[in-house]
Amino acid sequence: MNHRVLVAMSGGVDSSVAAYLLKEQGYECIGATMRLFENADAGLPPQKTCCSLDDVADAEDVAYRLGMKFYVFNFTSDFREKVISRFISAYENGLTPNPCIDCNRYMKFEKLHQRARILECDYIATGHYARIEEKNGRYLLKKAADPSKDQSYVLYSMTQEELRHTLFPLGEMKKEETREIAAERGFFNADKPDSQDICFVPDGDYAKVIRSHTGKEYPPGNFVDLSGRVIGLHKGIIHYTVGQRKGLGQGFGEKMYVCAVRKEDNTVVLGKNSDLFTKELEVQDFNWIAFDEPEVPFQAEVRIRYQQKERPATVLPLGGGRVRIVFDEAQRAVTPGQAAVVYQGDAVVGGGVICKNNVVDF
Repeated sequence: MNHRVLVAMSGGVDSSVAAYLLKEQGYECIGATMRLFENADAGLPPQKTCCSLDDVADAEDVAYRLGMKFYVFNFTSDFREKVISRFISAYENGLTPNPCIDCNRYMKFEKLHQRARILECDYIATGHYARIEEKNGRYLLKKAADPSKDQSYVLYSMTQEELRHTLFPLGEMKKEETREIAAERGFFNADKPDSQDICFVPDGDYAKVIRSHTGKEYPPGNFVDLSGRVIGLHKGIIHYTVGQRKGLGQGFGEKMYVCAVRKEDNTVVLGKNSDLFTKELEVQDFNWIAFDEPEVPFQAEVRIRYQQKERPATVLPLGGGRVRIVFDEAQRAVTPGQAAVVYQGDAVVGGGVICKNNVVDF
């Protein structure tokens, strides 16, 4: 009996080619598109055609061409709870979230695995650029062969069970090869642009989406400098993130940057660019992949945002899902709410959410 695979199909070229490659390898493939949000969730008028509906049609067309069964799963309520609500809560608490990580964790590698089991599938597959390898009974998450497309950073929360039952057909490929295959097969989405924005914030105005969901207005408060001196008035903490310079709304006589966002007193702390650098951070909810939590510190490389190279650091496990990271050299704009992902070579050791950056401590 052939292995059965539930293929997550977004309507884009990557997932379409992933499905094609698996079919060519002899897998029995079922296509699935996740309906994640309604127009209202994205602040779009009801009469506007939602981009996600167009993507469903694109995915269905490719599935039809490949002779695959195709399902649309309505995960809108789960997405609202696990992704949008967490996104809002983070900003309300002075953090800067990465909703793509939550979407992968709770939608693709939780809800989709649940549906795969119902459909008696052996695996799920996605169009992510990453690799999975088994070594001595443990499953490793590794960088893609194409470093310019590597997505391992947003997959750090995957469990051993999820890795065991997941396929990444594009892990060894370059993006140009993916598009070439799509063009050769006559897929109309061969030249479809990659999505750049957060799917439920199509115009980039995340503050508008937050207000739309909560029905709340977020009160202005004080800009203060690193000494605590009031130097201006901000328009609500949901508008700011660590490292931000543009959009502060006023001049200060010199370039000022957001160094911290404090919910407890509705304050945004500003400083100079040089004030943004720190060598230490703490991480919570750390997920260990390459090995179980060690008892002693170890050397590794750490990435603190998606579009960044890893930097050498010492990793100190603290227990209880917490980890302290000390970089060899100070890093700019370590942002609470973002992910810190630890690597050794091309393997993901694990990762978690930055909860403290040691820039501001008063």
